[in-house]
Amino acid sequence: MQNLTDIAVFVQVVDSGSFTAAAERLELTRSVISKYVSRLEDRLKVRLLNRTTRRLSLTEAGQIFYERSQHGLGEIEAAEAEVAKLQATPRGRLKINSPMSFGILHIAPAMAEFQMQNPDVQLDMNLDDRQIDLVEQGYDVAIRIAELPDSSLVATRLAPCHHVVCASSDYIERYGEPCTPDDLRRHNILSYRYQDSPNEWRFLSPDGRYSSVPVTGSIEMNNSLALRQAVLGGAGIMLTPTFIVGEDIAAGRLLKLLPEYRAKEVAIYAVYAGRRHLTPKVRAFIDYMKKRLSDPPYWDKGT
Repeated sequence: MQNLTDIAVFVQVVDSGSFTAAAERLELTRSVISKYVSRLEDRLKVRLLNRTTRRLSLTEAGQIFYERSQHGLGEIEAAEAEVAKLQATPRGRLKINSPMSFGILHIAPAMAEFQMQNPDVQLDMNLDDRQIDLVEQGYDVAIRIAELPDSSLVATRLAPCHHVVCASSDYIERYGEPCTPDDLRRHNILSYRYQDSPNEWRFLSPDGRYSSVPVTGSIEMNNSLALRQAVLGGAGIMLTPTFIVGEDIAAGRLLKLLPEYRAKEVAIYAVYAGRRHLTPKVRAFIDYMKKRLSDPPYWDKGT
């Protein structure tokens, strides 16, 4: 930083035409200005200015150094102005990571409205159900649906995430409706591969006790939307977030099973690298999604 200060003072001396005029502009003494320029010349081991009692003139080396330095300082000023502009209003590329099904159902449909409100933001979204390193892979914000472990990342809660056991009416007509979690042992269970415990489901009973039941089935998938299609076709029973099947339950396409038992509840979070100096584009996205999803979220209405 000392080098940059010396260069900036030298350029100001040349632009001002004298040490005295530069001192007045920078609100420093003439001796301090002279010290900066002399230190710069000592470091470069070359004379930059010819000094007389009446005037200053640039040496050949000084002319070259002045032109390059003036251009460099102009680039620095332009960079500062660009950064200040980014911090003033939401703008720039916003890199988002989201679970696949949630991104397809609830973020992609919101993109048009978000961009109408923030026309200077370009959205770059990656859909992936696997956990990624937010910082290492350069994402501005990630959507996480889980109980979050402690980390250096910051998380803002966007909405609750309720889970429901469901099946089609065709399946229930053929195989009967389970009345307790233990009844699931004799049903065909469709499993989501990235679920915390796809082969053991945990429930909170009406009397406040937790119980676990082992489940088995003939279908396992790595995508909840594909699993939903199999359930709609009568293939079996699934445990899934209501953001996947809320509309199906409200419309009667799927039946909500074991309504007196509560499955594990988590939340939907926006996760980002740090609260300090949060960019307007990230803040705008988080605020928008929090307002859009709300609590209770729109997909739970009617379930």
